[in-house]
Amino acid sequence: QVQLVESGGGLVQPGGSLRLACATSKSIFSFNAMGWYRQAPGKERELVARVTINDRTTYADSVKGRFTISSYNAKNTVYLQMNSLKPEDTAVYYCLAVDPLSGNFWGQGTQVTVSS
Repeated sequence: QVQLVESGGGLVQPGGSLRLACATSKSIFSFNAMGWYRQAPGKERELVARVTINDRTTYADSVKGRFTISSYNAKNTVYLQMNSLKPEDTAVYYCLAVDPLSGNFWGQGTQVTVSS
């Protein structure tokens, strides 16, 4: 079983920054990919950013140039640096780990609210 614990969410003004962290119970090298998804009220969960085991990254068009996904292997942690935040970025952000044997694991989510 894989445990994912997200942190770093909160309330921020438009134009501000936040950094989300996802700590895993296994080495991140054991996963095929890790990523961040988000779900706003009344909307479906959507991909924000994803990184594969060979360091290929994918970003949603809406966050390109503003968000950066990265990993700190020694701490088994994946980060999402979010800059120039907009009200439309408001959502619950979820961490995903793709285990080659056991499939997808999700964190519990962390709320990000962008409002003045």
